[in-house]
Amino acid sequence: MPTSSLISDPSDTSNKNIAAPIAKKIPHKMTIHNHQRIDNYYWMRDDQRCDEKILAHLNAENKYADAMLAEQQPLQDALFQELKARIVKDDTTVPTKDGKYWYHSEINGEQEFSNFYRATSFTGENKTLILDVNARAENHEFYDLGDVSISPNDQLMSISEDIDSRRIYTINFKDLNQVSNSPEAYLSDVLVETEGQIVWANDNQTVFYVKKDLDTLLGTQVYRHKLGTKQADDVLVYEEHDHSFYISLDKSRDESQIYICLHATESTHCLAMSADEPNGEFIDLVPYQEEHEYYADKMGDYFYIVSNHQAKNFKLMKVAVDEIADMNTWQEVIPHRNDVLLEGIEIFHNFIVITERENGQIRFIVHTTKGINAGQQYPLSFDDPCYFACLGDNPEPESTVARLYYSSLTTPGSLFEFDLATGERKLLKQQKVLGEFNKENYQSERLFITARDGVEVPVSLVYRSDRFKKDGTNPLLQYGYGAYGITIDPNFSSQTLSLLDRGFVYVIAHVRGSEMLGRAWYDNGKMAHKQNTFNDFIDVTKALVAQGYGAKDKIFASGGSAGGLLMGAIVNQAPELYLGIGAHVPFLDVLTTMLDETIPLTTNEYDEWGNPNEAQAYQDILTYSPIDNISSQRYPNILVTTGLHDSQVQYFEPMKWVAKLREFKTDDNLLLFKTDMDAGHGGASGRFKSLKEKALEMSFFISLLPESATK
Repeated sequence: MPTSSLISDPSDTSNKNIAAPIAKKIPHKMTIHNHQRIDNYYWMRDDQRCDEKILAHLNAENKYADAMLAEQQPLQDALFQELKARIVKDDTTVPTKDGKYWYHSEINGEQEFSNFYRATSFTGENKTLILDVNARAENHEFYDLGDVSISPNDQLMSISEDIDSRRIYTINFKDLNQVSNSPEAYLSDVLVETEGQIVWANDNQTVFYVKKDLDTLLGTQVYRHKLGTKQADDVLVYEEHDHSFYISLDKSRDESQIYICLHATESTHCLAMSADEPNGEFIDLVPYQEEHEYYADKMGDYFYIVSNHQAKNFKLMKVAVDEIADMNTWQEVIPHRNDVLLEGIEIFHNFIVITERENGQIRFIVHTTKGINAGQQYPLSFDDPCYFACLGDNPEPESTVARLYYSSLTTPGSLFEFDLATGERKLLKQQKVLGEFNKENYQSERLFITARDGVEVPVSLVYRSDRFKKDGTNPLLQYGYGAYGITIDPNFSSQTLSLLDRGFVYVIAHVRGSEMLGRAWYDNGKMAHKQNTFNDFIDVTKALVAQGYGAKDKIFASGGSAGGLLMGAIVNQAPELYLGIGAHVPFLDVLTTMLDETIPLTTNEYDEWGNPNEAQAYQDILTYSPIDNISSQRYPNILVTTGLHDSQVQYFEPMKWVAKLREFKTDDNLLLFKTDMDAGHGGASGRFKSLKEKALEMSFFISLLPESATK
């Protein structure tokens, strides 16, 4: 029997003579804690991605999906053109000063990527193209520019690139004195199999980078490389054997120190070395303590540390450089607050900008540290009651102005510059939206919806005012993530306009598992408390229908990665609520993955999901793991997408999930599975290619509605 039932007539693209691919079942027994699971589709895993039976099945799924979507193709094409038409084809970023030069990027015409330039003034004097990204990407189906870094003397540039979509980066170096972008401008140094990030020592000749383990795809080793030497001669300066930690590199704000940063879900460990002595040794910055999370940065004679030591929502501490290892000498700058989450800091010579969040809303407080106004503080103000904002690119610590990016569900992305002494703001640029967009036509709201256990869940939503009636007739798309403490703030998307203009209400459910309401909000949505994430999402859906925001038979939901896990859970637990589901690069086989330490991310995430080698954690995960809880019932229409080369959530998780759903579901609703055979976790590369994925989901949802619903 073949691996799958293939299309009866490959030349027939209609949906009349095509059957859904049915996967062969080969029972695979897995036993732990005296509990046995049978995985009939375990055979679908191929780490080399070359098994002909597996590739044939994926191609059959793609062909089946294309056939079933054939009638939607005109709408999908129209949506793609609609999304594309809103994008400014010729665009440039606001120049940023870093060292002697002003840097910016430009994109033109049909280009997929931005090219990088620098000049000797803000207005563009002596403008030079330093990196032609489109030329470097043109011969690759997939291309991701990871990190671009300029040496301290402004003479050299490092470039990290991934052309396989596995997040394995190759680093090249360019001599910026060479005006040409030909191969001759590049040094002979090439660093392969890296995380993509480098940090320059102050001698302009030494760099540090993290090398990948090609089996687990974790960064486990830090190497020192001297320009002009072979990578084989690089010196290993640090190796982490505890694979629950991620490794990253950083440089202090005053550029005097290089950091090796180790992050587990609940613990931090940082090592430091003088950037002026690249052949020195990294030493502990702060003695390691389990469950101590902190971020330390240096300016002159002091370290400023954002720490959760006896402070669940973090506090800001200050200490003299030579006393940082003794936590008893740390001085409190901002105390812990039960209702305010301290998210981060940006240090300037005379100011510190504090990023914090209260009642779900982000805000920025400027603290004056020097001068006649030392000790004063004030907030930076914005107009919308509900918005997303973050610090922009502020590479110069001596600056007296700070850039912040701002956006809301109705306000396009905007770059502001604030005078740190006065708080006066200036708009440098706002994202242009071509076409007939008028922000006055759209209305956003912030709600708090009571979940089944009495907890109030924040919800952000937006709709087009003249297409919305609070009478339970509008289609509604609800988005969710809810993991890793990542907060999805209400942000503007020109793509969402295509749904709003067709009468959709767009909703972000800020469920537990994020940090929207502080650290406790995250803790109550992970490990043994993970079910809260799913309950919150489901309860938000029910409440929005009850309050008239959406029609009970026109509700859609979408999520990716850990948000795809959320989608997998809700379709098992409350399938009757949703007409259509979008699950993108979804994490679905939680137990099997978390029991396999050879899979990337597994050991790093025991503090997120629990370690199923422990009996209680195993049972906790078993109660919700999407693939383990599929049952004989009706399921919504489901669109699943993934990338063959995904290094975060392996392609075989959604592949197995779809196969098992086909086996158990009792309905005739659509179950479509599309695999991008070139892409990975981030999807297609390039600004226009990625729009096709968005148009695919939108057309899938819209086509499920009665034609009159979107008129």
